[in-house]
Amino acid sequence: MKNARSLAAALTAMVLLAGPALAAPSAAQKQEFYDVCMGISQNAELCGCKADAAMTLIDERFMGVVIASMKGGAPAAADFQAYNSYVARSNQICKPNY
Repeated sequence: MKNARSLAAALTAMVLLAGPALAAPSAAQKQEFYDVCMGISQNAELCGCKADAAMTLIDERFMGVVIASMKGGAPAAADFQAYNSYVARSNQICKPNY
């Protein structure tokens, strides 16, 4: 019984240390991303690829950062490195098509 309690306590600690799961971007965010992209580039294939890539590369909060940046804002200093990484990764994914 003691081993079972120890195991349960260890598993609980691991779950708590892992923190909450990051939420994927919403369908509404994906559509907003696409719409803003189309306003900038007017390239449906590129915007579709970038929107699809964003859904797998970033979480819901960071999608807001990306959309705000596309609208002319600048990422916060704490997000700048992650933003540059996201842009590079999405360019790698979508480049073969363009």
